[in-house]
Amino acid sequence: MTESIIFYHHPMSRSRIVHWMLEEVGAPYELKLVRFDLGEHKEPGFLAVNPMGKIPAITHRGIVVTETAAICAYLADAFPQARLAPETSDAKRGTYLRWLFFSAGCLEPALVDRVLSRPLVEKRSTLGYGSYEDTLNALEKALSPGPYVLGQQFSAADVHIASTLGWGMAMKGLEPQATLQSYVARCSERPAYKRVAAQNEQLAAQLKPAG
Repeated sequence: MTESIIFYHHPMSRSRIVHWMLEEVGAPYELKLVRFDLGEHKEPGFLAVNPMGKIPAITHRGIVVTETAAICAYLADAFPQARLAPETSDAKRGTYLRWLFFSAGCLEPALVDRVLSRPLVEKRSTLGYGSYEDTLNALEKALSPGPYVLGQQFSAADVHIASTLGWGMAMKGLEPQATLQSYVARCSERPAYKRVAAQNEQLAAQLKPAG
């Protein structure tokens, strides 16, 4: 059983969130670039890691972890010295888990539907997030006290939320809101985020066709 982390990554995907998380926890990891253009995510070698053929994925201590929010939660708990999650005895643990999984289960689907201009369904109750407006209003209320979703403590929930909001802004799926914009800007000033942004620029350049 190995303690090293293997990180399966593509710079233009949700695995950017996990990349940021890995830099925040400060644990050594080996990055394995998975090329979509070559179909490497559907090759037997990677399907043995994740049968869905999707990234991100990590292997650590002999196990595989997939799903972005799950990986964030796992890393925060596996490396408690980074202080990216409240302890299980801390009442804020519930708030932390609430907004981490809200980001994955409500915020991201709401933004994806908006970016893709998917038609609204008649019964919004069939959507896990209900409505785009309610989703953003709930998040804005949670973030208004600031500076982070847990107040003064930056956590893995902020890694996921800020990444998802940043994607929504870049894709023009998110109307400008001062609270959300300032929150993303604040999170983007973290040294770990800046390191990841620079690394992913280099990785993206590697993927560009020659000529």
